[in-house]
Amino acid sequence: MERKFLTMAVFSLIISLFLAACSKDGSMDHGNMDQNSNEKQTDTNHDRMNHEDMTPSSQKDNTNVEFSFKENPESGKQIPLDIKVNNKDGKPIKDFEVEHEKLMHLIVVSKDLSYFDHIHPEYKGNGLFTVTPNFPSGGEYKIYADFTPKEGSKTVKSNVVTVAGNKAKTTPLTEEKELTKVVDGKEVTLKFDHSMTGMDLTMTFTINDAKTKQPITNLQPYLGAVGHVVAISGDTETYLHVHPMDEKATGPNAKFMTSFPKSGLYKIWGQFQQNGKVFTVPFTINVPK
Repeated sequence: MERKFLTMAVFSLIISLFLAACSKDGSMDHGNMDQNSNEKQTDTNHDRMNHEDMTPSSQKDNTNVEFSFKENPESGKQIPLDIKVNNKDGKPIKDFEVEHEKLMHLIVVSKDLSYFDHIHPEYKGNGLFTVTPNFPSGGEYKIYADFTPKEGSKTVKSNVVTVAGNKAKTTPLTEEKELTKVVDGKEVTLKFDHSMTGMDLTMTFTINDAKTKQPITNLQPYLGAVGHVVAISGDTETYLHVHPMDEKATGPNAKFMTSFPKSGLYKIWGQFQQNGKVFTVPFTINVPK
């Protein structure tokens, strides 16, 4: 009887030790899986913050911007534009962060997105910026002021401007199936790793010499980076200003990470510099749902 009891006790001890070991190993594996998953998510968020200039609608905006021309804007005339940045209490915001060598980027587009200009207002102090836009023809334009107050979040404010003068012929926005253009002797091809609303994607500009087809590897920094990309939706309601993933790249490839918040047509402008001259390459794409 004693021998039978001893045998059962030893068997029970072996089973207990085996179950404890399994439980311990399983817990360790589960913990490592969760940690790796969290690290991967953190890295992805870090990349997006570094590579994309975009103001999410969820961010709190404490600014009020006033756009005012010295006189009614007219095509062909040099009429200064004042941009006054105040807080919600009406007091001037005096300090701003430098974003790619400038305190403010101003994007000017025509209503049909056929015209594009990227200029930089001069800061006069006390929240006041001034610049003289060029309007090549009469009609409706939209301007986007892109800036970051110190101790604030990145902000984009827009305004619709009606310009007097002869109107240019309107060009309907249509999707381009072939995403290769020749501009200033450069052959530029745009490719996406995928295209879908609300998903992170990588767009790559490949720049070759248009005549020799040889890769261009001597791109120069433009505003502190290999290039800049602006994308605006066909209805001009969505604005994206994207910086490159590798700012020190020199070509032939320039990669950008972004996300299109809604489906539809977008006009994209890539801006690069070679031999001291900036060239701008436009493309029109359709982003599916």
